[in-house]
Amino acid sequence: MQAHNLGFPRIGAQRELKFALERYWRGEIDREALEAEGRSLRAAHWKRQQAAGLDRIPVGDFSFYDQVLDHSAMFGVVPERFGWDGGEVDLDLYFRMARGRAPSGAPAAACEMTKWFDTNYHYLVPEVVRGQRFALSSRRLFDEVAEAAALGIPFKPVLIGPLTWLWLAKTRGEPFDRLELLDDLLAVYSEVLDELARLGAEWVQIDEPALVLDLPPAWKQAYESAYHRLQSAPVELMLTTYFGALEDNLGLALSLPTAGIHIDLVRAPGQLEAVLDRLPPYKQLSLGLVDGRNVWRTDLDAALGVLEVAAGRIGAERLWVGPSCSLLHVPVDLAPEQALDEELRSWLAFAVQKLDEVVLLRRALVEGREAVAEALEAARAALASRRNSPRIHRPEVAERLDGIDETMLSRRHPYPERRPLQRARLDLPLFPTTTIGSFPQTAEIRQARRDFLEGRLAEADYRARMHEEIAHVVRKQEECGLDMLVHGEPERNDMVEYFGERLEGFAITRFGWVQSYGSRCVKPPIIFGDVARPGPMTVDWIRYAQSLTERPVKGMLTGPVTMLNWSFVRDDQPRARTCAQIALALRDEVLDLEAAGIKAIQIDEAALREGLPLRRAEWKEYLDWAVRAFRLTASGVRDETQIHTHMCYSEFNDIIESIAEMDADVITIETSRSHMELLDAFVDFEYPNEIGPGVYDIHSPNVPTVDEMVALMQLAAERIPAERLWVNPDCGLKTRGWAEVEPALRNLVEAARRLRAEFALSRAGGV
Repeated sequence: MQAHNLGFPRIGAQRELKFALERYWRGEIDREALEAEGRSLRAAHWKRQQAAGLDRIPVGDFSFYDQVLDHSAMFGVVPERFGWDGGEVDLDLYFRMARGRAPSGAPAAACEMTKWFDTNYHYLVPEVVRGQRFALSSRRLFDEVAEAAALGIPFKPVLIGPLTWLWLAKTRGEPFDRLELLDDLLAVYSEVLDELARLGAEWVQIDEPALVLDLPPAWKQAYESAYHRLQSAPVELMLTTYFGALEDNLGLALSLPTAGIHIDLVRAPGQLEAVLDRLPPYKQLSLGLVDGRNVWRTDLDAALGVLEVAAGRIGAERLWVGPSCSLLHVPVDLAPEQALDEELRSWLAFAVQKLDEVVLLRRALVEGREAVAEALEAARAALASRRNSPRIHRPEVAERLDGIDETMLSRRHPYPERRPLQRARLDLPLFPTTTIGSFPQTAEIRQARRDFLEGRLAEADYRARMHEEIAHVVRKQEECGLDMLVHGEPERNDMVEYFGERLEGFAITRFGWVQSYGSRCVKPPIIFGDVARPGPMTVDWIRYAQSLTERPVKGMLTGPVTMLNWSFVRDDQPRARTCAQIALALRDEVLDLEAAGIKAIQIDEAALREGLPLRRAEWKEYLDWAVRAFRLTASGVRDETQIHTHMCYSEFNDIIESIAEMDADVITIETSRSHMELLDAFVDFEYPNEIGPGVYDIHSPNVPTVDEMVALMQLAAERIPAERLWVNPDCGLKTRGWAEVEPALRNLVEAARRLRAEFALSRAGGV
């Protein structure tokens, strides 16, 4: 029996990769220094997994930005605008594809970025064209395998499977069927597998999470042809599925000529029996029994019971055990979290602890439960402690949930009746300009926040420092000419963590960082119990900002669905119930902001699409309770109070009707990187309220020109009436510097002025 891992967090326990990347991009270290940091992190991570006792350790799960982009580089899939003339895809070309700019090479529009299945991890979307040529163009994976071999690591190379990579790709230029490219793509996969065998690989993990999706018949047939072609490779393939059940693809997946298959028994425990019934006798079965997506300690007795059932059916020698998916999605190590109280810590397991659980399960099956009796008893005690703890359930929260009625879920009047009241109160021009909420978080702001939290800065001095920054941000926005302002959020470390610190039922870690994309890391809160709001969380900051200007300042909140999806959520009750608890807490905040005189309130739901189930049959249930939670949060205000929401970096076209059902007066949404693809949704659906299709890609350091932004808005105006369009960036500005932000916003305001002039001329009968 084998114990293995599917992937390890690449950022480092102290975010070493993040800081090295940013130093490189700023020109403070050279490429060799960055490569050396990568080698050091890889070696440390491999050795840690080896010390845990794993039999097979993934290689190829490390990335300097994103694993999907790594494969695009390996296959030579580089969009024409980057000026690549073939040969090796070097690191700076790779970074220009990721973020539009690198220390060398001409800037260009970065590749589109969106969410990896239903996670908060962002990948770079491959761009393919008709007649796309593929050629082995990066040896980075082979170099890493050689590094592991030299260190004596029992390595298992990791690849994204050809059908999943192609499924994630988007066509550019002339429309065509992506499957036309499969044969040529498989030629490169065969070359890669041959080289991995030459380097000593016995097994290769080939990830095909697309197999848990609703696949068209042509794609199912493509799986059969593709893997029959790859079966001649001189390595054993472990076909790896995760994030859900195989369902109608189960027979297909089990019939593919691979030596093994991995299934996710955390997300889909019910699929085991059907898999055991139909597993071919030659195939190894890997069981994902340790949750790679959440931080709760594994119920080892239950997991071991599953292993024992499987071993009784097919024999332990045919079993592998591992996490449900890559551990990329959880923090590195629980050990440094000494600030968490002992009881709560006993309920948790981060990546390092999950490795121990995997190895313990193998040992328990092979050597017997007696060999690990002490560890099993500790796990039982922790589970009992969590189940019976009085801090989990709050009767007053349950009573309030029971009191929700339909009148709390709708505004008093529909949008067409609210709109004139809001227009009269806000006095905004055509194509009003605004931003999404945050402004640059400078080193000085972060230092002041750290000094306050660690007791080196008195509260009065901290508030004065934050007031200075808010005043600076308000003044800058007025100078740029923006119509609706924000306070800039200098007091906020993160759009979810900030609120988690102020809500009961949440716990905050100190070092629980998880990669979101590239060098961007987030520290998701842990929702361990019923959620309640002890008091106002944002009102004083927003009220102060509004006191500085005659222009409207938006209140800024993170919505309940995003709070849920960007946290590690309790698993002892339905997610919908937890979301409703958060919504009630935020509803109180919305009403307090309105009472403080705030005329517009933004409730961000950046992660609404991300939480959508992978199977379409389950969409309606999720969207019903997600939309209900947003409306519960927003619907208590008067008609003249304008409710905004924001969404970014997901595919929204197929849920646009549900977005409309949220009934926000204004939605701002990412469209710049995705080339205004959102507009396709309006061919058959007329969005009823106001919308700001983001025209400034804030995840790139490039400053957009006035002409570029005007052109994007002109496209939007072909589908949406100009009277209902806003002009704004596509996301918050906290990760950018003022040297980029100020000229970009001035260009954005000038673009709006030009659009107003053009539309005024058009209405007057001009040309």
